[in-house]
Amino acid sequence: MEQLTELLDERTSPAFSGELLALRDALLERYNEAVDAMLFYGSNLRSGDALDGVVDLYLVVADYRKAYGKSLPAIFNRLLPPNVYYLEVAADGRMVRAKYAVISMRDLERGTSAKWFHSYLWGRFSQPCELLYSRDTETGRRVRKALAQALLTFLSRVLPALPERLDSAAIWQQGLALSYQAELRAEKPQRAIHLYESWKDYFSKVTPLAMDVVPFKVEREQNASSLIYAVSIPRHIRALSRLGWFVRRLQGKLLSLLRLMKATFTFQGGIDYIAWKLERHTGVAIEVTPKMRRHPLLYSWGLLWRLYRRKVFR
Repeated sequence: MEQLTELLDERTSPAFSGELLALRDALLERYNEAVDAMLFYGSNLRSGDALDGVVDLYLVVADYRKAYGKSLPAIFNRLLPPNVYYLEVAADGRMVRAKYAVISMRDLERGTSAKWFHSYLWGRFSQPCELLYSRDTETGRRVRKALAQALLTFLSRVLPALPERLDSAAIWQQGLALSYQAELRAEKPQRAIHLYESWKDYFSKVTPLAMDVVPFKVEREQNASSLIYAVSIPRHIRALSRLGWFVRRLQGKLLSLLRLMKATFTFQGGIDYIAWKLERHTGVAIEVTPKMRRHPLLYSWGLLWRLYRRKVFR
């Protein structure tokens, strides 16, 4: 665990572009002393271009009430974290856009722990992300420890649902696919493969360290092309794992719908963003009507049902 945290220390302190620093400064000004840390992740991290689409950020706060100064958004955030918001900032004469999620340090640590059932947080944070800001050295270390725990939780949950012998590529591609299925996502089946290929070097470094501390017996075999992990897991644990992922899929669809409903109140232009995101990932054109913009909770259900029947959501 310590080695894994140290490895994440090495990769979560890069030099950031002016666009990302402008977003950081704007959020620090907006939330002031409530900010513990900021994490940068997603497609813009992979591409290295903060101007391509919408930057994905996580804002880690000390306390929801302190962050908002109001009770209602704090209650929503506590009941179903995270709350999601939109931000536009001018940087060097160009507009940079971000979607940022607000979560407390307590919920980040709970959501990445081995005790947390659903994959929403430990599935996300098992993937590469970078620390855009931390209040101090100890806070940064605490966040990185949560990221390391997310990776261990992910592997502990997916390995019982996967074949006994597999390499790093199979672990992450099949494991991420399981995580995607536990949400109402518009991702194509090849998405997990693409994500693994984009971060192949990262996964090749963290996987051997993590496999040393997963709660299963793991043996290593080197073949001509890759390192094979032989994971011994009792049959009853594998059976419970299959049941667990079935429940996660049902639970995740419901939670995703609730988060979408919540985002219509917190996310400026939320319905247009959701439509753009769906079209970008699936190629399915989606028309957003004026009624849907004015009253998304009333007039978007028919659209969601049609998209679900067309298997846009997986």
